[in-house]
Amino acid sequence: MLHDNQMTFLGYKRPDGKIGIRNHVLILPASVCASDTTRIIASQVQGCVTFNNQNGCSQVPKDLTLTLDLMSGFAANPNIYGTIVVALGCENAQESIVVAEIKKRTNKPLESLIIQDEGGTLKAIEKAVRCAKIMVEEASTLQKEEFPISNLILGTECGGSDTTSGIAANPVMGSLSDKLVALGGTIILSETTELIGAEHILAKRAKDERIKRRIYEIIQRYEMSLAFVGENVREGNPSPGNKAGGLTTLEEKSLGCIHKGGTSSINEVYDYAKDVDAKGLVIMDTPGNDPSSIAGMVAGGAQIIVFSTGRGTPTGNPIAPVIKITGNRETYKKMQDNIDLDCSGVIFGTHTLNELGDTLLDEVKKVASGKLTKAEQLGYTEIAIMRAANYV
Repeated sequence: MLHDNQMTFLGYKRPDGKIGIRNHVLILPASVCASDTTRIIASQVQGCVTFNNQNGCSQVPKDLTLTLDLMSGFAANPNIYGTIVVALGCENAQESIVVAEIKKRTNKPLESLIIQDEGGTLKAIEKAVRCAKIMVEEASTLQKEEFPISNLILGTECGGSDTTSGIAANPVMGSLSDKLVALGGTIILSETTELIGAEHILAKRAKDERIKRRIYEIIQRYEMSLAFVGENVREGNPSPGNKAGGLTTLEEKSLGCIHKGGTSSINEVYDYAKDVDAKGLVIMDTPGNDPSSIAGMVAGGAQIIVFSTGRGTPTGNPIAPVIKITGNRETYKKMQDNIDLDCSGVIFGTHTLNELGDTLLDEVKKVASGKLTKAEQLGYTEIAIMRAANYV
């Protein structure tokens, strides 16, 4: 059993007061037209990360706002030491707009350049690489310090679900959630589509009437967006993989999904990629798509993600480590290269839920202090960004 005096981790204190568990320099593409350039830049300087931004141009204002929220949130994430924004120059997400949005959320080191103004790709790469080398060198001088685990914001996700997800892996994550909440930390419950059918259960756990209304609001908003294009998510949400894993209805999936949040009261509900500043258990309105859901929580400030999967998935993130767990013993045997923890002991009676909750909490502490997850070791960094179709 873990004790309170062990509940610390080694991290990096940022000038905005937040605590990071990684020390990356972010090469941020303002649009799809800058993504290949940032990929080349990041590959030249160890310590840099980037992502493939498919958005940033040809977007209506509401859609662009979601993209700006995510980009600025990535830069503000505590795992980022500093950011270099790279824009093409003619996109909707203008360099000046992206920089302004980042400055609203953090005061960490920030540089930017415009490919067209620099005279093309090669000159922009040369300038950015030189800038990145300086920023990485500055970041490398930081020393890790010990901080209470209450400084962690932990995002929860489930994907490639099967019947073991709802009866083993997600309840183990729920045990972790309750333990972290008791220690003063923050847990994000995500995936609005996978709350549908269980919203009345979550509403009973709302801290007050405002939050109760918000839970119903994000559900209704999502269903309205689908109805607008003639779809009804309640009629056929489970994917082929879910069905092959034994899940047949959205309600089955949702009732398993909500176990990730444990039993605590729900203290706040956040829109996609917005700053998470409440303690305890909160909800973020994210899609069911795993990379875009994780990206939203990371933009909200999550330094670490725990992801349950019954069928198995390699998903990672460029900014936050993703701990993969499963309740399916066979999946763990087949996908040990991708999955960090086997939680099937709950099913086979070799471990209790509380014991595995402690084991997962210990793993979170180790990863927060620097242990690499399987996804980090393999270099998985895929992301997606929520689109305004979810906000009709």
